[in-house]
Amino acid sequence: MISIIIVSWNTRNLLKKCLESIFTHVRDAQYEVIVIDNASQDGTVEMVRGDFPNVKFIANDKNLGFAKANNQGIREAHGEYILLLNPDTEFIEDALTPVLRKMESDEKIGVLGCKLLNSDKTLQPSVRRFPRKRDVAIILLKLHKLFPSLLDHYLARGFSAKGSPRCEAGRPASGWDYSREQEVGQVMGAFFLVRKEVFDKIGFLDERYFIWFEEVDFCRRVWQYGWKVVYYPNASIVHHHGQSFAQAQTWQKQLWFFHSAWRYFFKGERDDTVEN
Repeated sequence: MISIIIVSWNTRNLLKKCLESIFTHVRDAQYEVIVIDNASQDGTVEMVRGDFPNVKFIANDKNLGFAKANNQGIREAHGEYILLLNPDTEFIEDALTPVLRKMESDEKIGVLGCKLLNSDKTLQPSVRRFPRKRDVAIILLKLHKLFPSLLDHYLARGFSAKGSPRCEAGRPASGWDYSREQEVGQVMGAFFLVRKEVFDKIGFLDERYFIWFEEVDFCRRVWQYGWKVVYYPNASIVHHHGQSFAQAQTWQKQLWFFHSAWRYFFKGERDDTVEN
């Protein structure tokens, strides 16, 4: 069984569309849905309780952040697999059945990400290399706005049909192909399928990340403990990218990003396992 965990913050309409799409398209896979709301003020609580009584619902009285709220859901989950799903996603097919089969076919897959599509159904890049300090500096200084190629390495813009699927020491080879299943460094957290055993062995998401870098940190730990992170293109969902945190002010998002990046790069090695 897959436990689908969705953390919501003032995304009432998107969340409703997301939940409706799950119940419409998923037919064969056994699953449960757990929604954690981070103190929304837009009627989300009333909507979920009124329209989706079969959803397990946790309403926080303050915004606990993405990692901590997801951990709340993980503790309540009964599935062998845990899907962390953004509220601004939409199922357009039964994406659970193929990813479940894939996870069951290879016990070394710790994390799996599917193909993400933009709202207009075009491909949305969703694979990244592990960031370097220079990549974060470029983003913070917004140098990529003037020189986009500065982030080619981090954003895996070499993800093309000409590449090799090999991955060494958790660092993906260049030339990946979005039409082909491959081992990668990290996948976007919009659709983040994790084997429950992985959480049991290496701990939950690090709650010291309020938002951003928590899934990067988790993928790094997955590789360090000997599991694989896999991009799997044989299942697709739509991701209406960035809708939840578009409502936050720019300075606040910059502060969250800087704090999370600092945490990621200067986290001590003995500090890598996070308690359940």
